[in-house]
Amino acid sequence: MRIALVSPYSWTYPGGVTRHIEALAEHYLAAGHDVRVLSPVDPDDRTSARLHRGARPGHRELPEWLIPMGRTVGFPSNGAVSNVAHTAGGVSRMRRELRAGGFDVVHLHEPVALALCWDALCSIDAPLVGTFHCYSENTFSNNVANVLGARRRLNRLHVRIAVSEAAAWTGRRFYGGSYRIVPNGVDVPDAPVVRAPRDGGDQLRIAFIGQSVERKGLPVLLRAFEALREHLPVRLDIVGVSPQEIAPLMIDDRDVVALGKCSDADKRRVLAEADMLCAPSLGGESFGMVLTEAFAAGTPVVASDIAGYRDVVTDGVDGVLVPRGDPTALAEVLRDLALDRERRQELARAAAASAQRYAWPRVAGEVLGAYRDAIAMPALAGSRTLVRLAGTPADGVRVPAERLPTLEPPPDMGEDSAPRPVARRVRRAAVGVAGLLAALLAAFGLHRIGPERIGDALLAAAPTWILVALALMCCSMAIRGVAWHAILRAALPRARVRLVDALQGTFIGVLMSATLPARLGEPARAFVVARRIGNARLHLPVVLGTIVSQTLLNVLALVVLGITMFSTVDLFTHQTALLAVAIAPLVIVVLMFAAPALLRSGKPSRYRRVATFVTRARAALVQVRAGLRVFSRPRLGAIAAFAQLSAWVVQWIACYVLLVALGLDERAGIGAAAAVLFAVNVTAVLPATPSNLGVFQAACVAVLTAYGVGAADALAYGIILQSVEIATAIVMGAPALVKEGLSWRDVRLRAMHASPVELSPAQGFSRQGARETA
Repeated sequence: MRIALVSPYSWTYPGGVTRHIEALAEHYLAAGHDVRVLSPVDPDDRTSARLHRGARPGHRELPEWLIPMGRTVGFPSNGAVSNVAHTAGGVSRMRRELRAGGFDVVHLHEPVALALCWDALCSIDAPLVGTFHCYSENTFSNNVANVLGARRRLNRLHVRIAVSEAAAWTGRRFYGGSYRIVPNGVDVPDAPVVRAPRDGGDQLRIAFIGQSVERKGLPVLLRAFEALREHLPVRLDIVGVSPQEIAPLMIDDRDVVALGKCSDADKRRVLAEADMLCAPSLGGESFGMVLTEAFAAGTPVVASDIAGYRDVVTDGVDGVLVPRGDPTALAEVLRDLALDRERRQELARAAAASAQRYAWPRVAGEVLGAYRDAIAMPALAGSRTLVRLAGTPADGVRVPAERLPTLEPPPDMGEDSAPRPVARRVRRAAVGVAGLLAALLAAFGLHRIGPERIGDALLAAAPTWILVALALMCCSMAIRGVAWHAILRAALPRARVRLVDALQGTFIGVLMSATLPARLGEPARAFVVARRIGNARLHLPVVLGTIVSQTLLNVLALVVLGITMFSTVDLFTHQTALLAVAIAPLVIVVLMFAAPALLRSGKPSRYRRVATFVTRARAALVQVRAGLRVFSRPRLGAIAAFAQLSAWVVQWIACYVLLVALGLDERAGIGAAAAVLFAVNVTAVLPATPSNLGVFQAACVAVLTAYGVGAADALAYGIILQSVEIATAIVMGAPALVKEGLSWRDVRLRAMHASPVELSPAQGFSRQGARETA
C-alpha cells in the first residue's frame, strides 16, 4: 500500500503527534508498505529561533522517506506551543507531492490545523483518513474554525480517528461526524517487565517527563515534592526541562535533578529506574503518551484526574488519579505510595499488563484497518461539489455536532462543601456583568465628556512636571523597600537580610502587581526575598507574614489621608466609613493575635475538610504573627513606621505635582491629592484588572469632580497618574528582574504557587523508619 502521512507540525520541534507519525511510518515501512511523510522542517538557524520565541530546533537526521514542507512558526495553543506550517510554498509543494505520488490513502494528522492538512481536505481527491489528537473545550477557537468552513471540509474525510475519548469528544462537540478510537502506540518489550524491589536504603525516585509549559503542572509537582522531601528520602528526576528553567520555580532544589532534553534511550532509562511517574497536568491533554511509556517500563503512574489521562489510567489499578492543581492531595498520594511498597509493586505489574493495549503492532494494525476501509469506501459522484455545496459526508453518514456534557470530573463535594459548580457559574456571570457594566460606563463617560476634550487635557500636561512625579514615585518605592527591610530584620533575627534583598523584592512585586490581576505582587516579592536569604521553605511563611506589618502601616497612612480628605471636602454625608477605616488596624492586630487561640479546639470536627482548614489556618496565622514582631522592637519598628509613612508622603507629593502638571492646582490642592491617593488605593484592595485599569480612572474622576475639576480634566489626570505608576513599576522592576536572573513568566508562575504545602506525617510513621519501608 502506498501511504502518505501529512503532519502540520515541525519535524525538528518534535512533540507527541510527530513521534506518533514517525513510529507509524517506521512500522509500515518494516511491513513492506511504501510510505512518505510530508512534514515541515525548521533548520537550526536564527530565523527558526526568532519564529519560535528563542527556542532552537533539535538536531535530527532527516530520513529519506521524509519530504520537507518548509518552515513553521510557534504560537500559543491549548496551553502549549504549536509549531505549525504557515508558508504558501509549503502548501504548494504538498499539493504537488500528493497529486503526483499516486497514493492509495492520505492520512491527515490534526485535520483542522493550518495550513497543510486544512488545505489537503479540499485539494486532494485520494481517500482521506484524519486523526484527531487534540482535546479542547475552547468554544471560541473551535467555532472560529467552523466559521471558516471546518465542518464542510471535514466531510471530505472517509474515516475519522481519535486517539482517545477526549479527542473524540472535541470532534463530536464542535464538528460532528463518527469517530473510531485508536490510541497512540508505544514500544512494549517482548518479555514482561519485572521490577526488582528496591533496597531499604535507596531514595524513592519520582520521574516527571514533559515541557516547561504551564499546562503540564510542573509547579504543582514541585510544591508537592518540597513537602514530601521533608518527610521521606526521595528524589525527583525531571526530563524535558533544563536546570535553568527549574531554578525560578523552586525555592530549594535539593534532590531535584533536571536532565533537560534527553534521547529516547535516556528517557526509557529514567522511567525504568523510577518508582513512579508523576503527570500533574492541569488540562488540555488528549491522551498522554508519557503514561503509556511508563506502562511499557512497568512504572506505575500518579496523574491528574483529567479527561485525557482518565482514558489511559485505571484509577487504583495501574495508577492513581488525583485532583488537578491540588499540590496537597498530590503530596499525600505520593507519600502513601512511598510508604506502601507492596501496593507500588501491584500497580507496577498492572501497568506492564496495560501497556499491551497500546503496543505498536496492535495500534498500527487498527490504523491500517482504517486505511483499508477508506479505500474500499465507494466514491460519491462529484464528491467535491457535494461536500462543498450540500455538505454530504464522504462516508455517507451525516452526524451533526451536538452539545455534550464536559468530560472533566466534578469537584469534590464533601458534606461541608458549598455547591461549587453553581458558585463558579455565579462568579463567572458576575464577572461578565461587571465587565459589561464597566464597558458601558466607559462608553457613556467618553460620550458625555468627549474624546476631544480629554485629548486636549492630556496634551496640555507639562512634561517636566510629569518627569518630576515619576522621579518621586520611584523614590517612594525605594523608601518602601527600606521600611520592609526593617520589618524583615525584626521578623528574621537569625537570618542575614540585606537592604538590597528587600529592594529587589519590592521592585519586582510592584512590577507584578502592575501587570497581573488580583494581588500576585505580594507573593511574588515574598518569593524573591525568601529565595535570596536562603532556606527559603522555612523563611517564606514568615516573609509573607511581614507583608501584614506593612499593610497595617498602609492602613494607618490611609487613615491620615482620609482625615485630610474629609477635612477639605464633604464627600460623604456620614462619617461611618472614616471611623471604620480608623479602627481597622486595631481590629486586624487583635485578630492576628487572637485567631490562633480561637481556632484551637480539643474536640474533633465531624467534617474532615473543616478540621483540616482550621488546622492549616491556625498554623498560618501563627507564622503570620511572627511577621508582626517589628512592633515589639522599638528601634526597627520606628524605622519601619517612619520609612513607610514617608513613602506615602512622597507619593502624596507626586500626586500633587501631577495636578500642577495639568494646571489643576488652583482648583484642587494638596487635599485633593490626598483624596485621590486615598481613593485609588481603597478601590485597589481587590483589583478587577491589572493595575485596576478603568476603576482607577473612575475613582480619580469621582474625587476630583467633588473639588470642582471638570470631568475631562479629571479623567486625563487619572490616565496620566496611572501611566506614571505603571512606568515607575517598569523602570524599577524590569532591571530588578534582569538582575535576579528571572523572567516575568517565572515570577508569575511562582507567585501563583507561592504558599508552601504542609504535609502531616502518616500515622505511625517516623522519618527514621522511612528507609526501612521505602
